[in-house]
Amino acid sequence: MSDAIGGLLVREGLVSSVQLGQALCRQQEINGRLGDALVSLGFLTTSQIDEFFHPVPRAPLKVADTGLSEAFLTDLLLKAAYLEAGTFSLQHISDALSLPFSVVDELAELVKSDQLASIRSADGYSRVSHVFELTKRGRERAEAALGSSRYVGAAPVPLQAYTRALARQGIRQIEVDDDWVRQSLKHMVIGEKMLNQLGPAFGSGRSIFFYGPPGTGKTSIAETLGRALPGNIYIPQAIEVSGQVIRLFDPAIHFSVEDKTSGSPQLDLRMNLKHDPRWKKCRRPVVMVGGELTLDMLDLRYDHDSKFYEAPIHMKAGNGVFILDDFGRQKMEPRQLLNRWIIPLERGTDFPTLHTGLKFEIPFDQITVFCTNLRPRDLVDEAFLRRIRHKIQVQHQTEGEFTEILRRVCATQGIAYDAAVTEYLLDNYYRKARRPLAGSHPRDLVEHIVDRARFMKRRPEFTAETVNIAAASYFVEM
Repeated sequence: MSDAIGGLLVREGLVSSVQLGQALCRQQEINGRLGDALVSLGFLTTSQIDEFFHPVPRAPLKVADTGLSEAFLTDLLLKAAYLEAGTFSLQHISDALSLPFSVVDELAELVKSDQLASIRSADGYSRVSHVFELTKRGRERAEAALGSSRYVGAAPVPLQAYTRALARQGIRQIEVDDDWVRQSLKHMVIGEKMLNQLGPAFGSGRSIFFYGPPGTGKTSIAETLGRALPGNIYIPQAIEVSGQVIRLFDPAIHFSVEDKTSGSPQLDLRMNLKHDPRWKKCRRPVVMVGGELTLDMLDLRYDHDSKFYEAPIHMKAGNGVFILDDFGRQKMEPRQLLNRWIIPLERGTDFPTLHTGLKFEIPFDQITVFCTNLRPRDLVDEAFLRRIRHKIQVQHQTEGEFTEILRRVCATQGIAYDAAVTEYLLDNYYRKARRPLAGSHPRDLVEHIVDRARFMKRRPEFTAETVNIAAASYFVEM
């Protein structure tokens, strides 16, 4: 990944190839990040590094700044207008296509000069008040454009702009420390040994393999740390590749933290935009899939009716975390998935394929987390395990940890905790039964107690009697 970042720095003229070579050597010496090495050598300042690794997409001021062709944007405008009964205002199109007013104004002049639209009404001299109407020629072109692709929405960003942003917002540039790990997981009960493993694993920005018995918190740990990753990134709503549109932004995955803007609709809003509105400012995404994952979910999904693409599930996790829960229980063989990801994990690049057969390269930038309660040797071979940087075994809880979890669960549910009842529970249902202590049991048992109390219209109590009733319906001898 450092090589890719370094190449981008050279291409953008921030450092020379000679300086990059020296910085890479320095990086190995200090065992740090490339940015730290460049600053220590005096090739770049801290502010330059910060600006580079926290890029803000600049709002385009004219059509040429969008990176898209006039023909592409004209078709997109005409399709949006056609679906609104053939009439449109500049402000409406600006909102619909997520383009600054100045760009839409220029597009409107183009379609008007090409006799694709005409002014239907105007209230004064302000361009904002103008209402345009598609001509017969404009409607015909809109219908032809819809026949090629029914995508109507935010104007996409070019593939090159997307890959550049992925590289500059790389997950491996995040800096986390021991305090971050402990603060993020303070609501959980985790031993010192594991806490000391988790920081380096997530700080590396590489793949992680969590394994161990069920109910020990593997998935909860991965999801909690993923959602606690610091910093925001910019995600394009859609991407353009060789004239094809790939929809990327997913409101179920990407949580927007947009800055509020202010301005009057009677004015060109370009000066009020904090960034290119085609991009959404979001938290780093966390994507979690389980047994429902199939191999085709990792490929571009082309809809033959709408004639545009939906980005694969792991592509939506770019610059974030992808958690594969219950690894080994998918409908496909584990080795099929591993073969699909061997090159991305090793080289940091992926190669999606359009339905036309065109392959294109994008950075594979995500923390990929595998969680399983199956034996690793039954799932993967040594060659694949070697490509996963961190392997962390999550074991059953100790009695002390189990007791603390139970105490916290009781507090959360508003139930008075009783140490004597805990001892009764441990002695009768764990020690004598030789049952392992799973961290999920306290929560489940207390929820059983709460469910019964609600049904009986009583206040829930943590007693030997309620523990016996809960255990009778929770523990099953197989």
